[in-house]
Amino acid sequence: MTGIKTTGEKKLMLFSGRAHPELAEEVAHQLGVGLVPTKAFDFANGEIYVRFQESARGADCFLMQSHTAPINKWVMEQLIMIDALKRASARSITVILPFYGYARQDKKHRGREPISARLIADLMKTAGADRLLTVDLHTDQIQGFFDGPVDHLFALPILADYVGAKVDRDKLTVVSPDAGRVRVADRWCDRLGAPLAIVHKRRDKDVANQVTVHEVVGDVKGRVCVLVDDMIDTGGTICAAADALFAHGAEDVIVTATHGVLSGPAADRLKNSKVSEFVFTNTLPTPNELELDKITVLSIAPTIARAVREVFEDGSVTSLFDELG
Repeated sequence: MTGIKTTGEKKLMLFSGRAHPELAEEVAHQLGVGLVPTKAFDFANGEIYVRFQESARGADCFLMQSHTAPINKWVMEQLIMIDALKRASARSITVILPFYGYARQDKKHRGREPISARLIADLMKTAGADRLLTVDLHTDQIQGFFDGPVDHLFALPILADYVGAKVDRDKLTVVSPDAGRVRVADRWCDRLGAPLAIVHKRRDKDVANQVTVHEVVGDVKGRVCVLVDDMIDTGGTICAAADALFAHGAEDVIVTATHGVLSGPAADRLKNSKVSEFVFTNTLPTPNELELDKITVLSIAPTIARAVREVFEDGSVTSLFDELG
């Protein structure tokens, strides 16, 4: 007989960057493991140093980093951490991106524009990532940008079940804030047994975050409307959509989004909005100035932990969302 046989078992190790350690700690608790101790700091000129304080040789490594502000710093830190794991002889490296940075730049609208979402995928692969695990991508096509397995998780069950438990479903209407969200809104309708409405809008292509709402398609008069979106950044789009619903006779509006980016004027817009409740998941940390009674944050940690376990045990991540079709 030639060669050597090993009787060693697979080993899961969970790592976290500094962007959103609270979520990583929740996932670690759900998995029943500890986060690997990591030394990380910035040099005076802004360069990032990372060293893991346990051996990762031969381990299946899962590295969490959510791309919150300052986004470029945390993307770079994640790339450095991937490189460190590759050079530490990790058996596999799965990058967990609760929020995938630059996802909005997924195609060219005009000439001489980048496709930055593809660039992020290329950087992750070049650094040494074998697999991506992410939550509610801005568009499904981003999965094809990464040359390797991509596990796409959905927050819909968590968000929809929360709304369905507190609202009279006979009065509920699911609203897509634009044409691009109609497919997701349809899944909400199926889960909650509610009708669909759409807010038709047009962006000013020369002014960032500038939206003009044109009309509401569907019956919203006297209804409790739940606006469903993947992310809320400055809040301009979603607040304008809510105003349009109220103008068309909506009794109440609830806004749900997986990712609460909440930058710039978002705090003031959410505070001053007539929307009764904003519901997010904790894929991103919520800014301290937005600790309002009307903001509810649900944990995505159990979903991520279940997916990590399925990947580690060679199970099926897709089976976690079979009911979504």
